[in-house]
Amino acid sequence: MKKLFKWWTSTSLVLRILGGVIIGAALGLLIPGVSAIGIFGTVFVSALKALAPVLVALLVMSSIAKAGKGLGPRFRTVILLYIGATFSAALVAVSASYLFPVPMELKDMPEAAAAPGTLADVFNTLLSNMVFNPLMAVSTANYIGILFWSIVIGLAMKVKAGETTIKVISDFADVLSLTVTWVIQFAPFGILGLVFSSVSEAGLEIFTTYGKLLLVLVGSMLFTWAVVNPLIHFLLLRRNPYPLLWQCFKESGINAFFTRSSAANIPVNMALCKKLGLDKEFYSVSIPLGATINMSGAAVTITVLSLSVAHTLGIEVSFGAALLLSFVATLGACGASGVAGGSLLLVPMACSFFGISADIAMQAVAVGFIIGVVQDSVETALNSSSDVFFTATAEMKNLRS
Repeated sequence: MKKLFKWWTSTSLVLRILGGVIIGAALGLLIPGVSAIGIFGTVFVSALKALAPVLVALLVMSSIAKAGKGLGPRFRTVILLYIGATFSAALVAVSASYLFPVPMELKDMPEAAAAPGTLADVFNTLLSNMVFNPLMAVSTANYIGILFWSIVIGLAMKVKAGETTIKVISDFADVLSLTVTWVIQFAPFGILGLVFSSVSEAGLEIFTTYGKLLLVLVGSMLFTWAVVNPLIHFLLLRRNPYPLLWQCFKESGINAFFTRSSAANIPVNMALCKKLGLDKEFYSVSIPLGATINMSGAAVTITVLSLSVAHTLGIEVSFGAALLLSFVATLGACGASGVAGGSLLLVPMACSFFGISADIAMQAVAVGFIIGVVQDSVETALNSSSDVFFTATAEMKNLRS
């Protein structure tokens, strides 16, 4: 069994998922009546649904507790760059979703979906969910509450807790991330079941919708990489950003595209920072932190998928609600796991902002895994390469000051 598992995990996850997509589609067309095949998809989504709330809570607590100790202006600059770029990516995703709204194929949709109402209603719902009992927030997958209390507890830990306590929380986050990684190793079977269910019920036309959704996702990420991030660099330093941008993509982004893990790409990024002549004391902190909170691609995924569900349910999203969603997606993206598919686990959090139930939202997560062969690869390439890009930008800004 160990040899079999080692062989299975040594094979490219992207290729395995592609195999699951092809086999699932073929079975859906050939034997659509064998509904038991769809159980693989149900089990896979249920496992992720069970792990996601605890994973988000631990990741956010540990990243907040570890941040900002003994670091100067460069650290503050890179944090602002990470958060600013992530928020900008969310705005790009909102704009793309307005320009190119893409509905989804969802099951068990309510007859009438409740819109968020006025901006005051949105704030009331948001604040009520934020101060929800933290333990119940985790058990009921109330992601707004999870995010709020994780930040508060993380800040309190930074003030009061010792290094040992923070390390224990961080170790638990790492353990749960590893558990999620193990679950995702069986994603091909889950994807097979999900694709089988979709094709057997809706036919191959389902991929037309997924293709449009993928174009919106990837297009938003490429625009963020090629236009937004370089613009931030230029406004800060008044110099051509593209030589650095291309080097970061070539030596970090391509590797991240295939590993599909910001955490796994940390050694590659550190080696690139050393090659660029950056300060080791700075990048040894900023790069691992970036793998947690510099999540432009994750913000795009969270925003596009949640708005796609809202469009499908007929929910009218006002400009104010979309702006607030961008903030929520930014905060949520900062808690995204550094493993493949981590951002998808934050989609229910964003959907809850519109009063969309977790059961409906998890169907969007399932769609995300189907298109994740491309989406998650592009997302990780954007996230990880920009860790080095903004670390170097902050270093250059410090040298100019």
